[in-house]
Formats: sequence, C-alpha cells, structure tokens
Amino acid sequence: MVRAGLTAERVTLAGAELADEVGLDRVSMSQLARRLGVRDASLYAHVRGLEDLRGRIALLAADEKTIRIAEATAGRAGRDALIAFADAWRDYAHAHPGRYAATQAGIRIDPALAARAPGPRRAMELTYGILRGYALAEPDLTDAVRLLRSTLHGFVTLEASGGFAHQRSPQESWVRALDALHTLLAHWPPSRAKDPA
Repeated sequence: MVRAGLTAERVTLAGAELADEVGLDRVSMSQLARRLGVRDASLYAHVRGLEDLRGRIALLAADEKTIRIAEATAGRAGRDALIAFADAWRDYAHAHPGRYAATQAGIRIDPALAARAPGPRRAMELTYGILRGYALAEPDLTDAVRLLRSTLHGFVTLEASGGFAHQRSPQESWVRALDALHTLLAHWPPSRAKDPA
C-alpha cells in the first residue's frame, strides 16, 4: 500500500508540516502514515523511525531558515545586517514553529545526512560573518554568537508560549532589544581576565 512517489524527502516534508501544525513533540509515525495515506510500516522504507524523522526535519528546517537569513542579509552590514538576520530568524520561527523547534532540540542526527546538509554549516558562517562586522575577534566572537543565539531563541520561545503578557507589544520590545544588542556589539566590553590556556 505504498503510495507512488513516496520518498524520504516527501516523508520529511510531510513530517515537517505536521510538526508545524501539532508541535514537534506530538508527531508520531502513525499520524504521519495516516496523513500520507499509507501503512505505518511503509514509512520505514524511507526513514528509520521517529528519531531519524526528527533529525531530517531539523536539517530541512536548518536549510530553510538559513536560506531566508542569507536572502535577508545579502548586501547588508552592521546594524542593518543584524536586524535583517534577527527578523528573518523570528519570522521563520513564527511561520514554522514545529520545524523551528527541531532546529533547537538535542536530536541525534545521522552523521551521513548531516555531512550532506549545508544548512547548519552555512548558518554558522552567516552568524559569524554578521558579527565580524562588529570587529570582534576570538574568543569574543564566539561569546557574541552565543549571546545572539540566546537572545533570539529566548525571545521567540517566550513569545510563542505566551510569555509576554504585558500590554506593551512584543514587537516594540523586539525592536528595542535589537537596538540594545547592536549597541552592546558595537561597544563590546573588554575581557576581565585572560582565558585559560
């Protein structure tokens, strides 16, 4: 009862769509099989199981999010690049909550699949590239990457869970947060002590 044209890519995309609708943690192989009109066992010809499916969704999402960020930041630098980067990140998280969750979860991904997927590697290149525009060098550059990711992920996660109940709109706070982040990156504090060797 395998539907003609069923492939690992099609199964992954259907899983990603389901994750966006019901949440990544609620996706099951049975649900996905019903969505595709096949028996559960048919899916295992294309993905090894739920963990493999989640890993494939994470790689798909990383590729999609990176493409959006690359398009948004092309030709921009400094504050403009930072804002374009952050807005593209947030827009993707809003549009694809299940896929976004997959990019942030500790999912074990098949090393062979990960090696062929450009998204995660390109995402790091873009992030470091944006922050090099602030004339940061290591180890400050890595610290800034971690700060940026923590700020963006923290904001969109709290926003998605209804964590901003104050009457001030999240959008206004987002704009101010990015202004503050730009100011901090432009005036990065000197290290307090030498890093251990």
